[in-house]
Amino acid sequence: MTIYTHSEKIRTLCEKTWDEDIIPTLKNFISIPNKSPAFDPQWEKNGHIDAAVKLASDWVNRQAIAGLTLRVLQLPKRTPLIFIDIPGSTDRTILLYGHLDKQPEMQGWLENLSPWKAVLKGDKLYGRGGADDGYAIFSSILAIKALKANDIPHSRIVILIENCEESGSIDLPFYIDELQKDIGTPELIICLDSGCGNYEQLWNTTSLRGLINGTLKVETLREGVHSGYGSGIMPSSFRILRQLLSRIENKNTGEILLSAFHVKLPEERIREARIAATVLGDEIIKVFPRSGSFLPVNDNMTELLLNRTWRPALEIIGCDGLPGLNNAGNVLRPYTTISLSLRTPPTCDSDKAAHQLKQILEDSPPYRAKVTFTPTQISRGWEAPVLKPWLKTAIQEASECYFGKEALAMGEGGTIPFMAMLSAKFPKAQFLITGILGPYSNAHGPNESLDIPAVKCLTGCISHVIAKEAEAR
Repeated sequence: MTIYTHSEKIRTLCEKTWDEDIIPTLKNFISIPNKSPAFDPQWEKNGHIDAAVKLASDWVNRQAIAGLTLRVLQLPKRTPLIFIDIPGSTDRTILLYGHLDKQPEMQGWLENLSPWKAVLKGDKLYGRGGADDGYAIFSSILAIKALKANDIPHSRIVILIENCEESGSIDLPFYIDELQKDIGTPELIICLDSGCGNYEQLWNTTSLRGLINGTLKVETLREGVHSGYGSGIMPSSFRILRQLLSRIENKNTGEILLSAFHVKLPEERIREARIAATVLGDEIIKVFPRSGSFLPVNDNMTELLLNRTWRPALEIIGCDGLPGLNNAGNVLRPYTTISLSLRTPPTCDSDKAAHQLKQILEDSPPYRAKVTFTPTQISRGWEAPVLKPWLKTAIQEASECYFGKEALAMGEGGTIPFMAMLSAKFPKAQFLITGILGPYSNAHGPNESLDIPAVKCLTGCISHVIAKEAEAR
């Protein structure tokens, strides 16, 4: 009997389990402020990460899946990691990945919504961490449970759930080394921490951008002085900062000027972007909460998708040295510090790019100001290997079976450091990178939401792909 024979039973089980068990558990999970270590340096003392790990682990154990073993590993000074091992009917291994740690609160939550209070409105579950990506462990386990319930063969399953992804997965390499023998050599890796263009079909992520974060500090004076006394004689640290930024970015277009940040766009990825742009249309723009008549950088949908997925881009994500408006006296300030976030193309050498960035920012500073650029995170991007025929077919079948539409592929503008790490470690592995971060899900921002109907379908899709892997060999 094939996976198709049981698709309706799997769909029914997914619907029932999500409604009666997972959604109530996710509501409790959302209420835990288990921010990633970068945003909660006292995470060990506060205990929120441990609480989230316990909640998820207890739920997994209650599912009573035959042969499942769950271990919570805790290396010294590292966030804990959940390691799940489920025996299968073949000697091959499939690895599934997700994370529990969360981004900070952010401002701008709508009335009656908040980051640490789960609210179910229609088909959306609001709250921090539900979509990004607390749901992953629940969907992964339910996908396996559905196969077991219908006696459908599958390969051995290994599930890794980390608690440091939003801080750059800095703890994960240590656990990968610790668990090398336990993991084995996965032939298929499924990651549930990515995005989707809409909630109507299965989306396969074919690339992820890299990331260089760092602080740029411009120091001019030992202490602030009255602006009427000093301005016109001593240059502003803010003006110097603007000049330095113009070295790396065209202020009119946003184009990154450094050669190390650019790569040749692969024809296949351009083709994927065209197809995705045709399907999504101007929803690519409409999903953004624009103020007034604010416009995107251009009106070519394909180019916008390529900008987001294969071209470098700069954002200033933090600032120090500037007082709040209520405390803004007439002072020539002694320094300005900003936090840079520079997205790099998937195949860009982020280490080389970071070196060039530091060099060009610090070299020959205007007015001999003291300029320091300190990288705080360097993550490589990733491009998926070519899909083997069986996996390409399985992805299409899964989407048509559970969503009723064909599967689509496109790159994502974000970074999942784990993917580049695993791709280097397991160069022969196949990848299905997918997720539920679609329109208006607003991961990292206010009003984060999980689309319930789509995540039910996605869970069925994961079951289908896992079953087809066992059939294909």
